[in-house]
Amino acid sequence: MLKDLPKQTDDRLLVGHSGSDDAAVYRLDGGQALIQTVDFFPPVVDDPYDFGRVAAANALSDVWAMGGAPRLAMNLLAVPPSLPPEAVRAILAGGAEKVSEAGALLAGGHSIQDEEPKYGLCVTGFAAEADILKNSGARAGDLLVLTKPIGSGVLTTAAKAELLAPAEASILTETMAALNKTAWEEMMPLRPHGCTDVTGFGLVGHALEMARGSGLTLTLWAAQVPLLPGALEWARQGLLPGGCHRNRADVERETDTVPGIELALRDLLFDPQTSGGLLIALPERRAEELIRRLRDRGLTACAVGQAGPRKVQPLHIQP
Repeated sequence: MLKDLPKQTDDRLLVGHSGSDDAAVYRLDGGQALIQTVDFFPPVVDDPYDFGRVAAANALSDVWAMGGAPRLAMNLLAVPPSLPPEAVRAILAGGAEKVSEAGALLAGGHSIQDEEPKYGLCVTGFAAEADILKNSGARAGDLLVLTKPIGSGVLTTAAKAELLAPAEASILTETMAALNKTAWEEMMPLRPHGCTDVTGFGLVGHALEMARGSGLTLTLWAAQVPLLPGALEWARQGLLPGGCHRNRADVERETDTVPGIELALRDLLFDPQTSGGLLIALPERRAEELIRRLRDRGLTACAVGQAGPRKVQPLHIQP
């Protein structure tokens, strides 16, 4: 629906709503750019403090995906009258922790009453204009590096049904709450061509946006995609969130899938992610260096595909 809004003609707006990028970008004086984003959602975990951490990490990620650094954040909070004050304080404390960890300042916000709690941030960041990344910048031959494992949609569905083991639940929460700051720090010196973060549209949906914007065909290597512990087993049991089916329906006409991929693994490629990793396009040798650097800093980083010349379909999935 945003694409139906009137087209913006001000040349200071470097990135607006006409594409599928993660944030808006506005040109400042002196070769600098301002990055603006907003994101909020209902709880994906039971613990209020963890909910605040995850929601804040998710919102902050958009700025790093655009090549910039978050500097200012504002809370967005919806509170049911029945929610205890200590739970509200815990949500805000979790968010504040992540804003501080990101190196940004929390400068207030806005709250309303609603029947369901919701939390997130409006985030402002800055970058040199030359450093701005778009999801439309991939070039033929680039490898696609993913910086977090996927499967959070399946696992949060299992958690809501009280089916997750404590170890699985802990890894899930900490993965979603982890900032993409380290990935940004390591990718920027290697001059990536394009970037996006993997969130609600799943790995396939966000890869397809990159393929469309870049005018290329992206090939995903299903067997190389890192998965959260337990995600494949729960997917095999059919425990899929509704967003997984919607994501598949939205993109299957533009996706060519090679037979032979296990159904549960294919499902996970469409799994909607919360606070997922960055999907980064850069030349092969620099991609290999990025993976080495990220693994040295404790991140799960893998090459999950490659960009090539445009074929009939913009996205190709192979085993």
